Amino acid sequence: MRLRPSKKSQETSIGAAAVIAAGRTQLELALKEDASRQELLNRYDRYAQDLYDGLSAVYAVDAMFPDLIRIITEVHRQRSPQLRHRDQMRTLQPDWFQQSSAIGYVAYADLFAKNLVGVRSKIDYLKELGVTYLHLMPLLTPRPGNNDGGYAVMDYRSVRSDLGTLEDFGRLAEDLHNNGISLTIDLVLNHVAAEHEWALKAQAGDAKYRDYFYVYSDRTVPDELEKSLPEIFPTFAPGNFTFNSAMQAWVWTTFNEWQWDVNWSNPKVFMEYVDVIGFLANQGVDCLRLDAIAFIWKRMGTNCQNQPEVHSITQALRAAAHIMAPSLIFKAEAIVGPRDVVHYLGQGVHAGKVSDLAYHNSLMVQIWSALAARDGRLLSYALNNFAAIPTTSAWATYLRCHDDIGWAIDDADAAAIGISGPAHRSFLADFYANEFAGSFARGVHFQSNAETGDRRTSGSAASLAGVEAALESGDKAELELAISRLIASYAIVFGFGGLPLLYMGDELGLINDRSFLDDPTKADDNRWIHRPAMNWDLVKNARNGKGAEGTILGAFKSLVRARQELASLHAATPTSISTAANGAVLIFRRVHAAGNLVEIFNLSETTHYVDSYGVFEENMYNHISQSEMSFYGLVPIPPYAAWWLSAKK
Repeated sequence: MRLRPSKKSQETSIGAAAVIAAGRTQLELALKEDASRQELLNRYDRYAQDLYDGLSAVYAVDAMFPDLIRIITEVHRQRSPQLRHRDQMRTLQPDWFQQSSAIGYVAYADLFAKNLVGVRSKIDYLKELGVTYLHLMPLLTPRPGNNDGGYAVMDYRSVRSDLGTLEDFGRLAEDLHNNGISLTIDLVLNHVAAEHEWALKAQAGDAKYRDYFYVYSDRTVPDELEKSLPEIFPTFAPGNFTFNSAMQAWVWTTFNEWQWDVNWSNPKVFMEYVDVIGFLANQGVDCLRLDAIAFIWKRMGTNCQNQPEVHSITQALRAAAHIMAPSLIFKAEAIVGPRDVVHYLGQGVHAGKVSDLAYHNSLMVQIWSALAARDGRLLSYALNNFAAIPTTSAWATYLRCHDDIGWAIDDADAAAIGISGPAHRSFLADFYANEFAGSFARGVHFQSNAETGDRRTSGSAASLAGVEAALESGDKAELELAISRLIASYAIVFGFGGLPLLYMGDELGLINDRSFLDDPTKADDNRWIHRPAMNWDLVKNARNGKGAEGTILGAFKSLVRARQELASLHAATPTSISTAANGAVLIFRRVHAAGNLVEIFNLSETTHYVDSYGVFEENMYNHISQSEMSFYGLVPIPPYAAWWLSAKK
């Protein structure tokens, strides 16, 4: 099929008010025997306009609205009493994910505890860490064999058989809820596996499902599109289209030949995903990580990322979710530039109406950049120039994730502080692959692109921070520095504001794991090097204060405790960033009615001095170390110091 127009079709609208009123009447009649009907109607009254506006920017909304109301009605009917109660509680506390007590943990269920039952058995460990938000990486049923780490989903309504059953998943969600932990899973929006029911029906000749995808009988349109499309995985998946012999046609496959891009310009596709969202919410999911959301709308002559329709579609999806399952929130997985990523939290007409969370990829990249350069001036300049985000939303802050690190240094930001963007990106790739003299890192290149010079990096946080190198050398002084470097980095993540995400094993300092090379389904994807299995023997040692793992775990617990007691770390409060004169000392300031916070971070292995005037008060309290500190004149900042300071009362 051809690309559809970016606007709704030419059907005549009967008007928003009439459509919304008809939808309300439809709900009233369908739920007249439902005791919680009024609650649903109240939510409909609040979000129906957002729903209509989002839809009308893309689709012929009048024709699809009745079917959409039927889906919302059915999802509501199937929602359990426990989840309806959770809806009520979350409606009363909509900022639950913004609070300073919110701590995230990210893990693959099988690598963490073998299966879903195993995860249930480790809830006490999560509580010990202070976790209130658990993201279990892809667990919906993927295609067999190569599946992009689970992101080639074959069935949105079942979980991987090796992890358990849907019933196991529901029991896990319930146990997590009973222990104060919210559950996040991935919902891949841009594509499905070639083995998904929709794709199989398309290949079998079903015209309805063929129109769920972008299918071309010859290379005319694909060749024109390729002129402006980047390659996501140039090494093992070059190009963006794959020839399908069953259909004798070319299929749009941005990521891999077995991941078929879904045609979101088809309103039936939108309906399918609303139904899937409702189904997953009814299993107890609290947050959906909207994977590859930036790619869902296609436009000739562009890179087919970050198109305006993406935000209209997200607004409509979120409004539908708020009506049928209001305790559910969205997290946008949009690893894009600073000027684009803020739109996934809402700008202009979409402010406060799209995703509730979005990954702060730039913060992650800038932390690693500052550590390599021993200089925070680029970090300060780049992050201070971010647009404001809605106060009802939050950044998901992180030091690393399951994915590689793309060195997204903006050329204009680099030029503003007097350095070359391309040269700095090259330096970072070399440094973190241990190809730069004096590097402490032990990462590896991922997806090197000879044409563009783009080289991304794989590696665990501990290995990138120097723990692996120090353990190999046996140098105790270097190990102390590496641990301090790792903890200082996470102190930046935890102290920036937003929802901090701790990746599984970082609390123990787990290093790179090269065993993935023995698995033919993983060997060609070196991102598995930083996805080690949880080492529960190390957990035992760490709990007893033994080894590097004991030091690291203790430091993480101090960060969590300090964060939990500081209302000034609520996500609605922005962070102002500066550096000391030579750039090696990073300074965060957070102004809050409950008390202001000054955060100090030394980005180097050298003691630096900062004039106390305008930075410190004479007597302050360090929330991380739980100690009182006095400042006057030139203040020595030890290597990799991480201080969260408030005025002593």
